[in-house]
Amino acid sequence: MTTTSFTTTKSEEIFSAALKLMPGGVSSPVRAFKSVGGQPIVFDRVKDAYIWDVDGNHYIDYVGTWGPAICGHAHPEVIAALHEALEKGTSFGAPSVLENVLASMVIDAVPSIEMVRFVNSGTEACMAVIRLMRAFTGRDKIIKFSGCYHGHADMLLVQAGSGVATLGLPDSPGVPQSATANTLTATYNDLEGVKAIFEANPNDIAGVILEPVVGNAGFIPPDAGFLEGLRLITKEYNSLLVFDEVMTGFRIAYGGAQEKFGVTPDLTTLGKVIGGGLPVGAYGGRKDIMSLVAPAGPMYQAGTLSGNPLAMTAGIKTLELLQKPGTYEYLAKITKKLSEGLLAIAKETGNPACGGYISAMFGMFFTGGPVHNYEDAKKSDLTKFSRFHRGMLERGIYLAPSQFEAGFTSLAHTDEDIDRTLAAAKEVMSSL
Repeated sequence: MTTTSFTTTKSEEIFSAALKLMPGGVSSPVRAFKSVGGQPIVFDRVKDAYIWDVDGNHYIDYVGTWGPAICGHAHPEVIAALHEALEKGTSFGAPSVLENVLASMVIDAVPSIEMVRFVNSGTEACMAVIRLMRAFTGRDKIIKFSGCYHGHADMLLVQAGSGVATLGLPDSPGVPQSATANTLTATYNDLEGVKAIFEANPNDIAGVILEPVVGNAGFIPPDAGFLEGLRLITKEYNSLLVFDEVMTGFRIAYGGAQEKFGVTPDLTTLGKVIGGGLPVGAYGGRKDIMSLVAPAGPMYQAGTLSGNPLAMTAGIKTLELLQKPGTYEYLAKITKKLSEGLLAIAKETGNPACGGYISAMFGMFFTGGPVHNYEDAKKSDLTKFSRFHRGMLERGIYLAPSQFEAGFTSLAHTDEDIDRTLAAAKEVMSSL
């Protein structure tokens, strides 16, 4: 496997121009490759499990537009459905039957959801669900977990905590401390820490929000009993439990993490897969809670492009494809081969590493581990990961440009793709 043909001249030219036009040259920070260094590549097109950049380099993609491309990029059935929908218009700003269809599919699939509201992003969904938690309970405080990302709304941009009950400190300039004063931070997989926070605030906590499988601190699954414990604690204190399944929804199982682990939250946020690659988000849950949302109830939330017909169309077709027999068995098979292969190569080449997978979601840390939470994840060798990422990129493998991001497979990935990826990984890890 050679790297001699790998050039990024056009990407460099385009990115240099972008730096003068947009902050950091990007529309979302991680795309700038700050975590791994080097030159970000500029995409030209995507198809199936592959990317072509503006310099003509070809990659196997394990980012999948950060999750939505679970059926593969530009799936012909999704594209055909979008072409048909385009003829009817790009935006209505009014009800359409497509919303009913996708809403019914989501309600049928996700155990906690009896009613759903569509929005335009995961951030919007999480922002609205926090407001709903507070409206329903009449309480102001919420608990989130260090390393769990729920979008860039002010009250959720809080620095990582130590698992002790602390008042949230803003994690970004421009966020007033008052905006995060009611955000309490706990350590993922630490039930005792959560109990301590509730004991210190027994009548003040509206609820707990978390990624049931962390994907924004790298891939970190829940310890046995953790999700079940959260369900019991929140019920004991009459608080709500919210699963942020923007990443895990329809990816680790058709019904998400709550189906996979058999734990039903009160509310759920969704995104990514349910838009089939178009901008979308959603939140839903018990009917008695969702009935508070305007215009059915007094909690206000709105959006001009919410329920966009193109996003609904792509989401409907994507969920139809995921319902085909054998879908999740295939995803688990190829992801297991990739994940176990990477860990075996790391061991063989003397690189301490740990990681794992669930269905079409995986991750590997350059630390001996184990990794149970964000603090554990931060022990990873970030310099080594940066070198690994660049080496894989030069060999035609596109991984998330951060140690603290999960990876994604799709139905379009083949055994040959996995074999090529592992061959590249062996070359790179042998040189680290």
